[in-house]
Amino acid sequence: MADPILFRPFSLRDLEVRNRLWVAPMCQYSVDSEDGVVGDWHLQHLGGFARGGAGLVFMEATGVTPEGRISPRCPGIWSDEQLPALTRITDAVHAHGAKIGVQLAHAGRKGSTYPSLPDFPEGSVPESEGGWQTVAPSAVAFGDYAEPRALETEEIAGIVRAFIDAAGRAVRAGFDVVEVHAAHGYLVHQFLSPLSNRRDDSYGGSLEGRARLLREIVQGIRSAHPSLPMVVRVSATEWTEGGFDVEEAAQVATWLAEDGADLIDTSSGGNTPSASIPVGPAYQVPLAARLRAENALPVSAVGLITGSEQAESILATGQADVVTLGRPLLTNPHLPISWAHELRAPAAKSLVPPQYARARF
Repeated sequence: MADPILFRPFSLRDLEVRNRLWVAPMCQYSVDSEDGVVGDWHLQHLGGFARGGAGLVFMEATGVTPEGRISPRCPGIWSDEQLPALTRITDAVHAHGAKIGVQLAHAGRKGSTYPSLPDFPEGSVPESEGGWQTVAPSAVAFGDYAEPRALETEEIAGIVRAFIDAAGRAVRAGFDVVEVHAAHGYLVHQFLSPLSNRRDDSYGGSLEGRARLLREIVQGIRSAHPSLPMVVRVSATEWTEGGFDVEEAAQVATWLAEDGADLIDTSSGGNTPSASIPVGPAYQVPLAARLRAENALPVSAVGLITGSEQAESILATGQADVVTLGRPLLTNPHLPISWAHELRAPAAKSLVPPQYARARF
């Protein structure tokens, strides 16, 4: 290919990203001190993706409050004390020519769980072992997890403020982009879904009410940071009858365009443990294509995208604007360089670090 779309620059507001092959946020459960402060694992993990040629590297779900973490070993961005360690990471990623984003998250009823790593038990961590009382829109547990406490209406403003404050810390730590995590069954998604949101106040009921928390977060971040690129990750369907679906996701995406979001990161599932998900090659791409066709925002596609020609085809056929990879990059962090050479991208040579010039991509 003379000039594959996958390796052309992409802009978010005033930020130019060197290509359209991005790294999805992937939980590592590797904060050993359980204080939310990241260490050398994250430095090498995220820096390696930048060295491997990705355009934008997203750091995993990062708690905007201590109770917003998925597990006690997840990173946080609720305190200024966490910023020096995060700045080490943003500096390393920038040194390799990539941009970096952080996924701002609150786990809600899916918080206080054991790390999803080999040799750890499953389920909720009791308070006696460092866990905490989880919160949610309604007192409805996720599967066998501990029952959450329903948030009082007056508490929700504090959640919104925590996201806005976290975005400010992200800017100070050198992140180029923030992503609001509204997918995979975590707190903001829990509010969006009628399966987990049974509230009768202004944050429940209709789609407008269920989307209010997300919209207030996005509006608040945009008001505080007019030029900060902001992505929103959504689960465009729950694969469950009566759940949040692609029609509702399209409407929410339209609202988010008005609220100041810049791109919709399109995923699915995560809020119902019994969902039957038709996993297969590029299985979530049609969801991205639907959102792209029905609202003014660009979208990213993710999910079992494993080949360079497959990824290029998704962009060339107008189904998405960006391709985001997860597990394929865990297998080979230098996959973007390899794909650039496979597609004969003009940028291929420039992605190779000089120290690796003898490598055969």
